[in-house]
Amino acid sequence: MMKKLFIQTYGCQMNLADSEEMASHLLGRGYALTEKLEEADLVIVNTCTVRDHAEHRALSFLGRLRQWKREKPGRHIIFAGCAAQRLGEKLKKTFPYLDLVSGAREIAHFASLLDSCGLFPSAPGGSPDQRGITGYVTIMRGCDFACTYCIVPSVRGPVHCLPSKEILANAACKAQEGHPEIMLLGQTVNAWKEAGKTFADLLNEVSALPGVERVRFVSPHPAFITPQFLEAVKNNPKIARHIHLPAQSGSSKVLKEMKRGYTREMLLEKIAALKACGFAISTDLIVGFPTETEEDFSQTLTLVEQAGFSAAYCFKYSPRQGTPAAQMPLLSEKVLEERLDILLNRVRGLAEAAYGVHIGRPAEILMESPNKGRTSDNFWAQTKKSYTIGSVVQSEVIDSDGTLLFTRD
Repeated sequence: MMKKLFIQTYGCQMNLADSEEMASHLLGRGYALTEKLEEADLVIVNTCTVRDHAEHRALSFLGRLRQWKREKPGRHIIFAGCAAQRLGEKLKKTFPYLDLVSGAREIAHFASLLDSCGLFPSAPGGSPDQRGITGYVTIMRGCDFACTYCIVPSVRGPVHCLPSKEILANAACKAQEGHPEIMLLGQTVNAWKEAGKTFADLLNEVSALPGVERVRFVSPHPAFITPQFLEAVKNNPKIARHIHLPAQSGSSKVLKEMKRGYTREMLLEKIAALKACGFAISTDLIVGFPTETEEDFSQTLTLVEQAGFSAAYCFKYSPRQGTPAAQMPLLSEKVLEERLDILLNRVRGLAEAAYGVHIGRPAEILMESPNKGRTSDNFWAQTKKSYTIGSVVQSEVIDSDGTLLFTRD
């Protein structure tokens, strides 16, 4: 009987891509994917450590797996990703039933780790998971920024750009497997480069591959929104008109103390240029950075008004051990809660308003089910007619309920 693999992924799209990569090695060793924990023989817990809450959720899940493992002899657990990188082998002291720890920097050597531990011998396996229209393709790993609140560089290391030949081969394979949308991934994805080639060039090359209908990317950094990138977007409709651009703060003072590499004014200039190209822009915002004053916080509120974001994901500052900001005196929990509540009230309704703007306009929809898909600027749309999954449909938006667009056809 074929063994079953269950994967619990926390964090960003890069972790989803890493989960797919780890799964591919185990599919070749006789495993099949399952969405039911109770029928699994192996669990991979792929973790995030950007915020303390995310790491605690993963560790809590790992704790609950003790009983799962006891229930059936021969079950195994792999703890992987950023929290695994940060905590290392000492995890096995706290969780002695853990079989293998694989940090985020070891993803390229995952097959060797499986070989060396001796628990997962090669065997005839299944085929890659085909769920979803989006194929995730990692183009770079690590980060060269030193944002004072962020633990990512210490767990994922410095930037390493994958060669374009490898990226294009991976993207072509995803398209052939039935993924018409390619999502390019990297910690500062638009900083990718190789000799004589930029991220803009890569976008054009991926979009030209047979079977590719749309190209998305995360997570970009504002510093690398260049004129060349904007020019590439203008001339290539396959590049999705949505960008998740983490602003983090609307105060130039706080941005400098965060070491983000841009000012409020620079950020607003980038946003204006993106909007001129038809982009919908979502963002991340942090409240309560240790040096944030009431005036700094008010500038974040006015940034929301001026930028016209389609959505904003808001978080309280979470100190991460080993980062410079973690050594600074923290603001009180009361202040954090009050500012988060104010900001959440300010951003409430952004998505509904952004959906409403589409009424009466044409839309290009990549179908993810017979009657539902996403527009280029990442809004969900429902069609009256049924279409082939993965096809691109041109229609007019005639209504919206604030969470969904409704088309004429």
